[in-house]
Amino acid sequence: MSAAAPPGAVSLSIVVPVRNEAGNVLPLLEEIHAALASGPAFEVIYVDDGSRDATPAELAEARARYPRLRVLTHRESCGQSAALLTGVRAARAEWVVTLDGDGQNDPADIARLLVARDRAGSEANVQLVTGWRIARRDRWAKRVASRVANAVRAWLLADGTPDTGCGLKLVLRSAYLELPAFDHMHRFLPALIQRNGGGTLSVPVAHRPRARGRSSYGVLDRLWVGIVDTLGVMWLQRRTRRPVLVEADRA
Repeated sequence: MSAAAPPGAVSLSIVVPVRNEAGNVLPLLEEIHAALASGPAFEVIYVDDGSRDATPAELAEARARYPRLRVLTHRESCGQSAALLTGVRAARAEWVVTLDGDGQNDPADIARLLVARDRAGSEANVQLVTGWRIARRDRWAKRVASRVANAVRAWLLADGTPDTGCGLKLVLRSAYLELPAFDHMHRFLPALIQRNGGGTLSVPVAHRPRARGRSSYGVLDRLWVGIVDTLGVMWLQRRTRRPVLVEADRA
């Protein structure tokens, strides 16, 4: 494994979960490094969620090219939420950027998320900035399913977020690790962050058509699971009470 930066040496961790994304690894890594070349010190963490194609070989090649790259591997596929949690746990920076490994998120938009966070200021207690794909570049069926799922989620959870499915997000690592972990939880980060008292923002970002490979996720199964999971998050919201301290301990 390539040499890794010591703790505290980076101010931004980029976490990319992948499963069977051969052909997308090196192009996306090149874009990430180009986008952050003049920005903060960063590391890139790829989490291979049990790929069965040439993804592991491409990641091995990428480690020789990019010293900032760290690779973590699941022996078997555990899902995108589990892969993201593995990456966030391993991250060395206070703030973590997540993005999909299929190349549909544009790494150049990472700067937009950072600017939005900084403009909000400390009083807003922003712990999550999520991308908002205004112009989706997916198949018609996938766009329709996403709109339905987003509409149902927004109605039931009232999280004020138009697009929770965008893989491009900026999140405070400590806040992420306080969230309940469950399959598909990454689709509900705004509601879960707000449940714990954190602030969230949505920022318009680009969305690109998939140039290589194919999605590992179906349309109808994702829609149905999303609706069922929304009911579970509602249950969590209704059973959360945040204590408010009225007097500091003077002892």
